[in-house]
Amino acid sequence: MRRSFVEANGVRFHVTESGPPDGRPVVALHGWPQHHYEWRDLLVDPPAGLRIIAPDLPGYGWSGPAPHRWAKEDVATDVLALLDVLGLDRVLLVAHDWGAYVGYRMILRAPERFDGYLAMNINHPWQRPADVLPHLWKLAYQVPLAAFGVFVQQRTKFIERLMFGIGSDLPPEDARLFAERFRDPVCARAGRDTYRTFLTRELPSAGRNPETRRATVPIRVLFGTRDRAVSVSMVSPETANADDYTLETVDATHFVVDERPDLVRKKLIALAEETARA
Repeated sequence: MRRSFVEANGVRFHVTESGPPDGRPVVALHGWPQHHYEWRDLLVDPPAGLRIIAPDLPGYGWSGPAPHRWAKEDVATDVLALLDVLGLDRVLLVAHDWGAYVGYRMILRAPERFDGYLAMNINHPWQRPADVLPHLWKLAYQVPLAAFGVFVQQRTKFIERLMFGIGSDLPPEDARLFAERFRDPVCARAGRDTYRTFLTRELPSAGRNPETRRATVPIRVLFGTRDRAVSVSMVSPETANADDYTLETVDATHFVVDERPDLVRKKLIALAEETARA
């Protein structure tokens, strides 16, 4: 594996890569409360011909702080700027949780940059208020993260318990490894802002102005059905405004990347093969 720090759009990204430097680029975006290590299985053993590029998102892992309050459109801008600095014109995108939330905004804004998108355990952006309301109670765990974010996230035992509370079959040592990074106040603030901006700005805005843009990038969704935070109805192909969108469910929790790396690998290879350009 190769590690570097890359400046893009005011963010000092920590980037971990593996695979041939001239291989087909795959950008992997993690979720909360994780960092690039979420993609350890792909990084340790990248599929043949693929270059895995796993940045820590702004303020997470070992990346520098975000120059904003973690609005997901702003993070999408940051990651697109990172692609520019890395000289990546077109990539495959694989993402989980908040990384996948950002990923949807990237493929809707700049579809010409992406050959395909593999998203895991996040709602797609075409939610109708009537469909979301019955599930809002599942977001209750986010309130302390938004209101008392720095305080509670630096209490890393809280994060470990919360990971298992929203559904996780992670070994305790892996949960502890992710949680420990939040002792850093930069990470704790990023985690707070991720949820505070979502609950106070993005969720209300989505209710007033639902997403209408249509996705033209092929989207493949892998969803762990024992997710206690995101309902499978929120990733339904019937409500996705997309040209090419498929869903595969699997017996796993929210942390499907960690629990079923074999399926993630299989889905990524299949997406790479079906989107290969002559």
